[in-house]
Amino acid sequence: MSNQYQERSAVVRIIFLAVGIIFIVRLAFMQVLDGEYRRQADRQALRHITQYPARGLIYDRNGELLVYNEAVYDLMVIPKMVKNLDTNLFCRVVGISRDEFLSRMRKASKYSTYSASIFMKQISKNEYGAWQNHLYKFHGFYVQQRTLRVYDKPIAAHVLGYVGEVDDGEIKEDSYYKQGDYIGKSGLEKSYESVLRGIKGDRIMHVDVHNREIGPYMNGANDTMAVEGGNLYTTLDATLQEYAEGLMANKRGCIVAIEPSTGEVLALVSAPCYDPNLLVGRVRGENYLKLLNDISKPLFNRALQAQYPPGSIFKVAQAMTALNLGVIGPGQGFPCDKSLVGCHNHPSARSVQEAIKMSCNPYFYYTYRRIIQQGKYKSIYKDSPYGLTVWNDYMHRFGFGQRLEIDLPNVRQGRIPDTSFYNKRYGEGRWAFSTIYSNSIGQGEVEVVPIQMANLACIVANRGYYITPHLVRYYGPDSTRNDEFYTRHETGINPAWFEIAANGMYDVVHGAGGTAHRANIPDIDVCGKTGTAQNIGDDHSVFISFAPKNNPKIAVAVYVENARGGGGYWAAPIASLVIEKYIRGEVNRKDVERMYREAAPCQKLPLPKTIKKKKK
Repeated sequence: MSNQYQERSAVVRIIFLAVGIIFIVRLAFMQVLDGEYRRQADRQALRHITQYPARGLIYDRNGELLVYNEAVYDLMVIPKMVKNLDTNLFCRVVGISRDEFLSRMRKASKYSTYSASIFMKQISKNEYGAWQNHLYKFHGFYVQQRTLRVYDKPIAAHVLGYVGEVDDGEIKEDSYYKQGDYIGKSGLEKSYESVLRGIKGDRIMHVDVHNREIGPYMNGANDTMAVEGGNLYTTLDATLQEYAEGLMANKRGCIVAIEPSTGEVLALVSAPCYDPNLLVGRVRGENYLKLLNDISKPLFNRALQAQYPPGSIFKVAQAMTALNLGVIGPGQGFPCDKSLVGCHNHPSARSVQEAIKMSCNPYFYYTYRRIIQQGKYKSIYKDSPYGLTVWNDYMHRFGFGQRLEIDLPNVRQGRIPDTSFYNKRYGEGRWAFSTIYSNSIGQGEVEVVPIQMANLACIVANRGYYITPHLVRYYGPDSTRNDEFYTRHETGINPAWFEIAANGMYDVVHGAGGTAHRANIPDIDVCGKTGTAQNIGDDHSVFISFAPKNNPKIAVAVYVENARGGGGYWAAPIASLVIEKYIRGEVNRKDVERMYREAAPCQKLPLPKTIKKKKK
């Protein structure tokens, strides 16, 4: 019998030992090998608090602060830890309804019941101060500090851009971001996001069963510090930007001002403008919808995204191309034959310089015909595609028909039609110069972006080359510079031809019979070219310019939409005011300044759907 009991005892011991081993193995697996168990345990005892870095500041070319940060708070929630909550008290303290509370809790629980997510975002210091002493009563809730953008002046919204919460696509694209993070959505905020955002840190805190912080985990040994974002030092002149925006009040259109020798953008205005502070904080969504639905499209950056017919300013590029090809000479004259294309009353131009001054449409009809039909082939249906290919190449040298790689997003490239474009439209071998002659005066199928127009003025000012327009001089503590913004792009056109263009543009403003006498500034040699571009509704008023004539300091393009009176009446004097403000630091022509600041010349919206046939 004793042997039988001994055997039973051994079996019982084996069973207990086996059960003990199973528990030990399972416990070891859960504590050592199973990361999920450890994570759940950590969630109960530890709180990871993201340390958001201060976003980099943005300055103008003179060191004036344009964008800085202000502290705000996000109210975070861990749904699994929300217990015994006095919902009525909570809603009364933070200022929301019960329905809103339930909606936010459902959203947070859907994201994760164990991980923290934002319950209420961008709470101001004053709001938080009013109820922070009650926060300990609400288990599962805590605050996390971050910063909000503040714009010192209500200017340059289209340049600076705005910051918004990341969406699912942005999170998938870059693992740096998680739900609730913010990212540059437009402008420089988007282009230089990786510079401005900095590097997030992580602070790990012990919490007790009541969700109260009781000290740093391991005395902060595993904490990481946030690294603040790099600053941007822009090319903008804040004073000039503010002044130019004031000139475009009550108007639709744009102004682009560039320093020709460097390609640095001094001012970039798209009108209507808006205060960038409207797209900051909890009111951003509401304000964004209002701006989005505004019929005048204030969110649309006309300076970089609008594709307009250039009108007569395009004649400068036509003249330079024809001279360089040798199809005309500097002293070439053509009759002002209005049976070919409409024109205003003036004597026939006897030279390229006079043609630019008087903006003679028939003159450039003849000029473009010589470019397109060079006599390389007997058939005009073969000769014209050849000439168009040559012309297309020259237009690209001027920066047309391609995206100028300015350091802003969503820049359009305009359109310089090529043979494939016309073959598709009319059929191969079924078009010639007579089909496309409207290109000669900047109409037809040609479309340019205002930044390209300003760049054309820079090319003439530099007598044949340009530096890619850009908005940031350097960034970060090491003053990093982008080398591509300091490369000369040569047109390959003889500088002597550009001297003729500069003389012609000087005559436009100062000479008898010139089309832009309103751009004249006493004691400043302004060179310019007017344009009147046909479009839906009233014509657009266009002007490009630079000054002084020798050693130019500024080049300006102005586009005023649907403004009767032509380029010389609206765009030219506005450009001259920008030039005077920049060169002199103040404007002496106060009557001119007052007139164009207060004027509202643009045709009211919505516009008619028909295009006028009459053309200057």
